[in-house]
Amino acid sequence: MEEVQQQPIGSAGQDEETEITSNGSSMTHEEPPRNGQDAEEEIVVERSSFVHGGSPQDDNGPPKVDTKVEVLHEKVTKQLIKEGHGEKPSKYSTCFLHYKAWTESTQHKFEDTWQELQLTEIVLGKEKKEMTGLAIGLSSMKAGERALLHVGWELGYGEKGSFSFPNVPPKADIIYEVELVGFDETKEGKARSEMTVEERISAADRRRMDGNNLFKEDKLEEAMQQYEMAIAYMGDDFMFQLFGKYQDMALAVKNPCHLNIAACLIKLKRYEEAIAQCSIILAEDQNNVKALFRRGKARSELGQTDAAREDFMKARKLAPEDKAISKELRILAEHDKIVYRKQKELYKGLFGPRPEPKRPKTVTSWFVVVWQWLVSLFYRLFRRERIKTE
Repeated sequence: MEEVQQQPIGSAGQDEETEITSNGSSMTHEEPPRNGQDAEEEIVVERSSFVHGGSPQDDNGPPKVDTKVEVLHEKVTKQLIKEGHGEKPSKYSTCFLHYKAWTESTQHKFEDTWQELQLTEIVLGKEKKEMTGLAIGLSSMKAGERALLHVGWELGYGEKGSFSFPNVPPKADIIYEVELVGFDETKEGKARSEMTVEERISAADRRRMDGNNLFKEDKLEEAMQQYEMAIAYMGDDFMFQLFGKYQDMALAVKNPCHLNIAACLIKLKRYEEAIAQCSIILAEDQNNVKALFRRGKARSELGQTDAAREDFMKARKLAPEDKAISKELRILAEHDKIVYRKQKELYKGLFGPRPEPKRPKTVTSWFVVVWQWLVSLFYRLFRRERIKTE
């Protein structure tokens, strides 16, 4: 399928990088500028591990796990839900994770990063005090591993709890369902908040390029993980602080990552998630043709033809010459014709044949015929007599 061609947002730098399209083809994407020397010298990555995992489906409470209980600390235990791979993070590793958290006594869920569609970052050894128990659990996990952690209140929100967000009562033991999506081990052990703007954009852009390479190898789950890691560097708190050329540079990395995740999800037939990724872009940029196209494509696959047609029509207004959009609209039109024919056959004869209009009957009476004949006869006789007289 021919892809919508959209110029990258912003342009700064000379080296070009390819951006994937929904069918695996490529389009040029300019790389953001480096700060002085090559960005590889800015953040030295010794080792990294990655994996992508979907959100757990059960929201009725902590998952029921019957695996062996592993004691990590006097106040921290772990039960394995899903195996990981590779090595475990060491001190000062930057861990990217998703987690849900419940108070053990009331089963009240007070935090869910899957629902927020944004990874959380923890630098082991530099975590917040209330995350101490969670950090102990992370240090025992491999990339891609999902586990259930039981953390005592002493290594959680403490004796006083928290009355802000998240709201946790005093002395509340905590249950975490956590997935270590991936981690980086850097010499500096830098958190995102400690990086310069150029460092964060460069780190995100490297992940985007790695994701593109994995996509071309049809490693869709690993590619999505790279894009998620890239987006994690471009969080909302960071984007709100940018303007001008730095905002353009960040969007030139962030937006393609959302769109490429959508392309992966469409290939995996996870259309609802693809629509969510496209909607994120449309919330930021109402003129993004590619986001409209991919959301329309996903909605079309779900059978939401009216919503899909609306997206394609909006995209065509912005790019009236684009052949891919016209093709999708033709496909929807053909689909509508097929549905109409099927409905016509289905309901044919349901109420019987259409009744023919009744024609008024002509009443023929012998009396009228005889009367008309007699009148005609008298007329002819009368006329003949008149002629004779004349």
